[in-house]
Amino acid sequence: MPKQHTIASEISATGVALHSGVRVQITLKSAPPDTGIIFRRTDLNPPQDIPARADLVKETRLATTLVNGTAKVATVEHLLAACVGCGIDNAIVELDNLEVPIMDGSSAPFVFLIEQAGVAEQNAPRRYIEILELVRVEMGDKFAELLPNSGSPQFEVDFTIDFSHPAIPDDQCRVRMRLDDGDFLSHISRARTFGFAYEVETLRSMGLAQGGSMENAVVLDEYKVLNREGLRFADELARHKVLDAVGDLFLLGHRVRGKYHAFKSGHELNNKLCLALQAKPSAWRYST
Repeated sequence: MPKQHTIASEISATGVALHSGVRVQITLKSAPPDTGIIFRRTDLNPPQDIPARADLVKETRLATTLVNGTAKVATVEHLLAACVGCGIDNAIVELDNLEVPIMDGSSAPFVFLIEQAGVAEQNAPRRYIEILELVRVEMGDKFAELLPNSGSPQFEVDFTIDFSHPAIPDDQCRVRMRLDDGDFLSHISRARTFGFAYEVETLRSMGLAQGGSMENAVVLDEYKVLNREGLRFADELARHKVLDAVGDLFLLGHRVRGKYHAFKSGHELNNKLCLALQAKPSAWRYST
């Protein structure tokens, strides 16, 4: 029976926040079984805890933001995805500002931190959310759904993006795979967030993307990828949307056993899917 796991030793790093542009120190610490992931704002007096829960998602524009009372923490999805990929069930994530640092725009730096800290097994069984019935949410032509996965213990994804862009051919817009921890680390964790150059000024006028650069995002103009090193994968943009979904779905509190199928989904639709699943008890059960 798979056991729960936590961070073996405390570890810290510093980085820039994507949207607020502030410098942030992040510290990962161990937590007891059945704690889940807790974000702790140490810059507040007294420090405030924000559990990683779908019902606490209050903002979803270009990132997932959690709010608990007067405390909030933004851009949590990449770190949560790394926790899934590295097998972390319980952890305290201390932050001295309002946003998780973006690092290189992917989950890989957080995976590196967790691997350096080590992973400790705990004396408690890991619980999963097993999908029993279809749950689907839609917004215009976009949709996201969770389906039973024919008894398989693995998590399966089928995600399609839709951009009319010369650098994103149609055959690189879909990711279909079974996603165990090893697959996430090797195929998904390094996929970076992305944006379009023509959107930058508009986003910054709205107080977003203040810390964004080609050091932490894939940037495209009307014709090509502007980053000198190009893409890490031909389908990196689609893979990053899968990365986001893995992090967003972990706000259910447990890993999902089932199939996630989506078309043009983002943080808002992913959160609506989590809430719709929680509101339909017949569609899922806990399993170990």
